[in-house]
Amino acid sequence: MNDVLSIGGDTINSRLWLGSSLYPSPQIMAQALTAAEPGFITLSLRRQTAAQVKEQVAENGHWQWLTQAAARSGARLLPNTAGCHSAREAILLAQMARELFATDWIKLEVIGDDYTLQPHPLQLVEAARELLAQGFKVLPYCTDDLVLCRTLLELGCPAVMPWGAPIGTGKGLMNPYQLRTLRERLPDATLIIDAGLGKPSQAMAALEMGFDAVLLNTAVALASDPQQMAQAFRQAVSGGRAAYRAGLMPERDQASPSTPALGLPFWHQPGTGRKEAL
Repeated sequence: MNDVLSIGGDTINSRLWLGSSLYPSPQIMAQALTAAEPGFITLSLRRQTAAQVKEQVAENGHWQWLTQAAARSGARLLPNTAGCHSAREAILLAQMARELFATDWIKLEVIGDDYTLQPHPLQLVEAARELLAQGFKVLPYCTDDLVLCRTLLELGCPAVMPWGAPIGTGKGLMNPYQLRTLRERLPDATLIIDAGLGKPSQAMAALEMGFDAVLLNTAVALASDPQQMAQAFRQAVSGGRAAYRAGLMPERDQASPSTPALGLPFWHQPGTGRKEAL
């Protein structure tokens, strides 16, 4: 059956999205990205000018490795506004990213707390509203707050990206109840788990829950073997999506035998030691 991920009118070729930072080298980054075959590859300007970015690219070849890996895997580039603390900063950085990378896609981040890296909901909404008016396809990184996610979708964001846990912690899906609530209350929305995933099993759990994709970076970049870890995440995401589409059995509080007694020649009466013919 057709199971295409479509966002903002564009087809995304994978439900696993990866970041491009923290890798030991550009070569290892490229190997991991090629192995993952991600739908998006995120990258950050870190409030630099376009000229500064181009100068750094020329020095270390990072941009060349990144674009080659994207071309081989069919991934799209997704600039982000990491490091911004206000709507004004994020809007300016998004405009620079569009000029430099020739894309209207932007992962919108506006941080409200430096300790938890929790998004600032008010500044996030303000920045999203303005960028959408400027024609951007805005994918906002947000918390798992239902009202915030709904507000961003109503503004026109083609998807929202609630966190599983704070960025870089690897704690996985810390609030599964709230995440399930999001999926149930926003059944037609595109929801991507962004941040906090540390294991392939956590990514699989997100897809089993019905989330449309996952975005991660640290779990692959800081693995002992990033290429092999990228493959593991790709397989986990594929398995989780297949399980969700197949339909998971409901959880039960009471044991239920997989082999029923009906039809067996004898039935044991609990507590009596007696067997009676059926």
